[in-house]
Amino acid sequence: MSNSMRDILDTLGNSLDLSAEQAAFAFRELFEGDLSQAQAGALLMGLRAKGETPLELAAAARAGLERAHLVTNLPTDRPILDIVGTGGDLSNSFNCSTAVSLYLAALGHRVVKHGNRAVSSSSGSADALEGLGIRLDTGPDEVAAELARQGFVFLFAPHYHPSFAHIAPVRRELGVRTLFNLMGPLLNPARPSHQLLGVGQARALGLMAETLALTAPGLTAFVIHGTVGFGDGGDDKAGGFDELTPFGQNMGFVLDRGAVTPLDLDARAYGFPSHDPDEVRVADKPAALKAIQDVLTGKANAAMQDMTALNLGAALHLATGKPLAECMREARQAVADGAARRFVHVAGE
Repeated sequence: MSNSMRDILDTLGNSLDLSAEQAAFAFRELFEGDLSQAQAGALLMGLRAKGETPLELAAAARAGLERAHLVTNLPTDRPILDIVGTGGDLSNSFNCSTAVSLYLAALGHRVVKHGNRAVSSSSGSADALEGLGIRLDTGPDEVAAELARQGFVFLFAPHYHPSFAHIAPVRRELGVRTLFNLMGPLLNPARPSHQLLGVGQARALGLMAETLALTAPGLTAFVIHGTVGFGDGGDDKAGGFDELTPFGQNMGFVLDRGAVTPLDLDARAYGFPSHDPDEVRVADKPAALKAIQDVLTGKANAAMQDMTALNLGAALHLATGKPLAECMREARQAVADGAARRFVHVAGE
């Protein structure tokens, strides 16, 4: 097959998958800014129309990482974790993954979180952390020292991925979902060893898990989606979350040294009662900041506390290898105690 953009777009127009060479070429051209707006839009919409494959998404992630400001000086003696979601679940829930990240750091684990400001939610991870007084401007050469100091570092995506400036205009003009809505969790410049990755749409779970297996074969990860209700799950129209939830069935995949296996997790099996999803929703950024402050100090409502503990338990299992039930008990106690309150103190509380 030819690697010319004309032939690549013709391949997509015929609803055929790109070869590894075609995908690599197309995304190199895209990230270098060498495609016209028409070509870039046709590439993204052609992939969406036929359905992106793990190979194509992996090619996009590799092209993005090749042009990123990578963090290369981190110690490897202990796990480095990332707790992250794709967003796009339209749940307007509190910043659960951010809260879990700070709890992990408070419990002595090392977290390098990669994220951005809100796009479709009330408050993105950058918005919440900025409200807590945590730095958004940590540079690649500062990450190791900052991680040693407080166990948590945030990598603000626009500072680490300047090549995305080439893609932003066409994404704005298209105004619809493309594979870039899934790419954030694949692009952490610190290349974490362990990841709890939430996916907002159940149909994308397999795509994300298989893409991780291609781009980070040494990664240990849970790729998860939480539904609303304890039926057969998996219906995006019924609503769902890019976190584990105590509202319904949790599904996904375990990634271990490149092997991908199914995962089903019922919060009730670990002593969590069922809650109403409306109890974890926040209306705007001030409400989101108040919610995460309350969660970090053990003062939030039961639904937010339990949702945080459920995801924290899964993350502790990834980090330590201890039995999941033991990790869930540790997580519930930590959240009840407000063990991450020192991060609220940073904000001057």
